[in-house]
Amino acid sequence: MKQHASTLAMSYIAKATSNALRAKKTAFTGVVMAAALASAPAFANLTGSIKGKVSSPEAQQSLAGITVTAKSNVMPKPRTVVTREDGSYDLPQLKPGTYELTFTDKNGVTQTMTVDVLLEQASSLNVTMGGANENVEVITVTGSKLFRQGKSALTNSLGEEAINSVPVGQDYRDLLKLVPGVELSENATLGPSAGGSGVDNSYGFDGVDVSLPMFGNLASEPSTHDVAYVTMDRGGAKAVGFNRSGGFSINTVSKSGTDEFHGNVEYKVQPKSLVATPTGQESYELDKSWLTASLGGPLIEDTLYFYTSYYRPEETRTNKDTAYGEVKDYKNVRDEYFGKLTWAPTDDILINISQRTSEKTIEGRSVGAYETDSVSAGDAADQDIFTLDGSWLLGDATTLSFQYSKLEIESGTTPDTKLSVVPSLTGQLDLSNLTEMGYFSVPSLLDADDNYTAEQIAAYNAGAAPLIAQYGYTEDGQMRGGGGVGAYYQYDNIDFYRDSFELNLEHEFSWGDSYHTLHLGGEWKESKEVLSRLSNGWGRISYVGGLDESLEEGSSAPVIYRARVQQMSLVAGGEAVSAINSEMETLNFEINDTIEVGDWTYNVGVLVSRDTWYGQGLKSASGTLSGYELAPGEKYEMYQTDWSDMIQPRLGVNWNYADQDSVFANFSMYNPEASSLARAASWDRNTRAEIEVEFDEAGNVIYAEPRQGSSGKVFADDLTPRQIKEFTLGTTKYVGSDLVLRAHVRHRKASHFWEDMPNNARLTDYSGVDADGVPQHIADKGLYVDNLDEIRDEIGGSSYVIAEVDGGETKYWEASIEAEYLGENSYINASYVWSHYYGNFDQDNTTATTDANTFIGSSNYGDGRGRYSWDYKYGTLSGDKPHKVKVYGYYTVPWDANIGAYFVFQSGKPWEAWDGSIYGYSSGTTRYSEPAGSRRSPSHWQLDLNYTQDFKFSGDMELQFRADIFNVFDRQTGYNNNPYVSSETFGEYRNYYSPRRVQLSFNFKF
Repeated sequence: MKQHASTLAMSYIAKATSNALRAKKTAFTGVVMAAALASAPAFANLTGSIKGKVSSPEAQQSLAGITVTAKSNVMPKPRTVVTREDGSYDLPQLKPGTYELTFTDKNGVTQTMTVDVLLEQASSLNVTMGGANENVEVITVTGSKLFRQGKSALTNSLGEEAINSVPVGQDYRDLLKLVPGVELSENATLGPSAGGSGVDNSYGFDGVDVSLPMFGNLASEPSTHDVAYVTMDRGGAKAVGFNRSGGFSINTVSKSGTDEFHGNVEYKVQPKSLVATPTGQESYELDKSWLTASLGGPLIEDTLYFYTSYYRPEETRTNKDTAYGEVKDYKNVRDEYFGKLTWAPTDDILINISQRTSEKTIEGRSVGAYETDSVSAGDAADQDIFTLDGSWLLGDATTLSFQYSKLEIESGTTPDTKLSVVPSLTGQLDLSNLTEMGYFSVPSLLDADDNYTAEQIAAYNAGAAPLIAQYGYTEDGQMRGGGGVGAYYQYDNIDFYRDSFELNLEHEFSWGDSYHTLHLGGEWKESKEVLSRLSNGWGRISYVGGLDESLEEGSSAPVIYRARVQQMSLVAGGEAVSAINSEMETLNFEINDTIEVGDWTYNVGVLVSRDTWYGQGLKSASGTLSGYELAPGEKYEMYQTDWSDMIQPRLGVNWNYADQDSVFANFSMYNPEASSLARAASWDRNTRAEIEVEFDEAGNVIYAEPRQGSSGKVFADDLTPRQIKEFTLGTTKYVGSDLVLRAHVRHRKASHFWEDMPNNARLTDYSGVDADGVPQHIADKGLYVDNLDEIRDEIGGSSYVIAEVDGGETKYWEASIEAEYLGENSYINASYVWSHYYGNFDQDNTTATTDANTFIGSSNYGDGRGRYSWDYKYGTLSGDKPHKVKVYGYYTVPWDANIGAYFVFQSGKPWEAWDGSIYGYSSGTTRYSEPAGSRRSPSHWQLDLNYTQDFKFSGDMELQFRADIFNVFDRQTGYNNNPYVSSETFGEYRNYYSPRRVQLSFNFKF
């Protein structure tokens, strides 16, 4: 088996190199590579640096001109700088890794030591040079191996050893559990709350923004096996790196080749027998496994390195038989290929180019207990991440850099049974073969208790009986209706694309008694969504049996069958309706100066941004009231922010009152980027509706009309973009070189939220309902858009408009204490955070489903009485976790083994009762009947453990056995309480934390 597994993995490695570096855009990639290699500079915030000062016991000895050379197995060529007059030096743009630094003075005296460089961090190394004319090996080090100086005041960074030694998990999303002060979230889609909405976090993989365009959630699926370093910024950002996050920002860098050949083959398994029974289920049914293989090394010694990997996670489940019989089994498989080249043509130039390709397929999904096997659907998702990064040092003081990256996500749901019939309003429904027409809902017989006349019931049942006999299922020896036959009703294709390019310049210089690090940067980013929905055959078909009359004006024809068909499937005039294209363009410019004066460091910077949304379905037209005319399928500029409205200052001060011990204060402003308005307000949403088609008893079309849905929306004038102001005050204390303590207080206030609102929302009539109504100072403002009726007469559109939420705000307070210890064979990170997150705009609680990709700027919030900012919305928000304790780390024992642990305690999830009746509605969705967050689910704690044992063989070969146990004590705490007052299960938990589960792995390294 071992030999077979290794051979299989090696073949996958070969395929990984070929597939990952070929890219689907071969010609385009070739052009980009050629341009990059010709122009040389490239950068993607994927590096770190070393800073320090050389001193001498001899007062008169000059400290200028001492050569500092940094070597590492991750850098094809060493980097060399010389010290300044005061003995200080900087080594920028270093790949994260372990470096050997050699200091050589003018007399040829050398001293060496090693230092670790982490992602986006400046490591500190101060040395004292001896005056003897001979080489020495022992030096005096003043500083800490835990020194942190990142792109924000609240930064944590971890290397590969810490990531691998702690029980984390396989997916990128699992890394989020390591961020101090951020809740442990079981969400599969929505990000965790960190002083803001879950859609306002920033996710980077190799410097590429992998958040889902339009929705802000984590989209990409790279696993942790390729992550070499991770950095986490929670607040106090500088104007470096274009950080507009309203939550936290996380970035990772992938592994690279080194100056030696290394590889591995790992197989990890989680059989269902090693998973505890989930609450509310009979047993756990999924078998999971993960195959990983990698290989890296030099292609050209000291010049060109390569790294490539293959990853295959797999989930299988034996699906239970339905009322109709056997069904296919569930299978979820992903093949991920990664290839990376690191090239250093000179000592001052470093270039990386990488391609990640992921192909996922899911079979046997979505078969209900009363459906046939043929109605199952499958999913497919292809993802590509291309990045080009590197650095070019222009002398000792200047760095010129740029980055290009491309993210592509092409996903969709596909029926496992594909039908050949093409719907047409001039066609006919084949009543003798409904299973070939679409998804047919088999009717059930009516009885006297149903609210119809005896004549209607008799007529309905006369037509339903033969349908049940033909398409029903057998129960207790009788044919019954109520099931589903045919095929899954729809093809759902959603593709996302993001291209970005950034250019950076950094220059260091002295000015009087101060030392400056000046950063200039510009970024262009374009995000795009392409949406198409097509029906499989006639889509969803139901038997009406004459209970409804035709919707056609003046018609009284009885409707016997009804189908719901996607309009994109209906060909009209020889042309099908095109897909919906939604785009957003972002421009960011930043300037930042870090000023060092004695023991004080000042950070002065500003980030200026402009966002432009592009919709579809209009074009500019002079002489019109709106400035547009209808043009289905055409791209138009929907809205553009002003530069002056998105000025985001970044100010900070740090006082090193003793060595590296400090007190710091920061003020930062952020304008979050995530928005769904490019699609949510697009005019062509009118023409992409679901069509309701009526049929007579012979299957002929009687009438068809679009079902009610959203349409294009006008923007109110002079909108101020969503804004977050942040204040941070903290202190850092270094206890030797092994332990650092940090405490801080932070406050965030968010305002100027945008939502789609009824134009007359401020004038809403509350008479006759048990609610207070619109506050007078808001009602006095009147309509959002005064001439909306005239605009709608001209180009149509919705009665809703995009406007600022009146009085909309959120506030966040945080007090934190954190300890980080790094010993020779151990690491511990421990934190406690008290926080309070409150306000009247809860982006994470705007739908019945609290874990989904939902529109940002066009949600249920503001949709009528009960959903406005004045309707019990002010209170504790759903992301509030007053108490959070996290402790994680590892210890390497003498017998070549590692023990890792992760512990978390956090408060429960706030919730409130929903009741539409007090507002005059039957639906209670997001209609609060008490202040937000009036209730709270129980607090949760869990402990994760792992044990890793190494067995070393000859040379560099070793076999590693590992066992991870997640949620050791099986704490399946309930949360996400049912808030609907009208429900029989009101207050009951709808979700539970995952049960105890054990993963076993075998890893062969060479």
